[in-house]
Amino acid sequence: MFNRRATLAALAGAASLALTLSACGQNSEGSSESSSEGGTVGIAMPTQTSERWLTDGKSLVENLKVKGYETKLVYGGDDPKAQVSQIADLIKQGVDALIIAAIDAKSLNGVLQQAADADIPVISYDRLILGTKNVDYYVSFDNEMVGRFQAGHIVKKLGLEDGKGPFNIELFAGSPDDNNTRYFFEGSMALLQPFLDSKQLVVPSGKTALNQITTPRWDGLTAQKRMSGILTEWYGSKKVDAVLSPYDGISRGVLSALKSDGYGSDSKPLPVITGQDAELASVKSIIAGQQSQTVYKDVRRLADAAAEMADDILNDRTPWVDNTGDYNNGAKDVPAVLLQPTSVDKTNYDVLVVDDYFTADELK
Repeated sequence: MFNRRATLAALAGAASLALTLSACGQNSEGSSESSSEGGTVGIAMPTQTSERWLTDGKSLVENLKVKGYETKLVYGGDDPKAQVSQIADLIKQGVDALIIAAIDAKSLNGVLQQAADADIPVISYDRLILGTKNVDYYVSFDNEMVGRFQAGHIVKKLGLEDGKGPFNIELFAGSPDDNNTRYFFEGSMALLQPFLDSKQLVVPSGKTALNQITTPRWDGLTAQKRMSGILTEWYGSKKVDAVLSPYDGISRGVLSALKSDGYGSDSKPLPVITGQDAELASVKSIIAGQQSQTVYKDVRRLADAAAEMADDILNDRTPWVDNTGDYNNGAKDVPAVLLQPTSVDKTNYDVLVVDDYFTADELK
């Protein structure tokens, strides 16, 4: 195996040049027989409490196995210190590359220096790792587009572009230690802010700044408690017309609070509620007319892109990227591959069956 770290800067530079020219916790493990190059890839995922991360982990193991790699898959249990310890252990075990979905985007600087010292390349998976030069590539979805899809659904369902309103809306955001939270929020507010300015949308709680609406660890129960408090303090005889939620688990927590407050009847219908990740429980909720929308990100494609990138790096090939300047982690511009998400609601959820993401029986 060649000295990977010594060639990564050249690979990234070549990828940037190619783009310019074209424009002018619990552990589980998967393994396989080595190919001509072979090797072992360490995979650090954040949690097993969200079904999407289970799918990511399984898909990464399967994709890398097909390419001839052994894998070591660990889950951090939403504990940043545990994840740091797990990654340090993977480094000690001598993995040849790391694919990391960070729990806390700013907590990995020290352990990634260990990876750099051991010539282990690092792929930041879905969540951009911040504040370190020792991140070589980033694979994710277009996260601002996720927010735009969520906001666009609200705009359409409320008829805001037709001048309707005013409507009451409450805003929720993701975990403050996840860099994607900012991108989701900025994408949403690019569409919602004009209607807030015109007073077609009103936030009775007054909580509109990102630091006022985050949800630590993306936790549904935390979101449920916050929504219950908002209803008690700010609504009274008012009704909620829309809730911007960035993730299905948060959406389900919000729904629980709303139902406990009497929403869901003919006289008090549920508001428009967005989401993300197309989790099975939320897709069923959409079909049942409760949650309104989710953003489908086929994480099997994301896992395939990460596996392809790892295989390129470990075989001294230049990984293909489509973005080299927009994802600065505070220490460097990280070359990125960005996949496109899909907005899903009651009118088009069958795309999940067509893509074999769920079976028709699972959605019954």
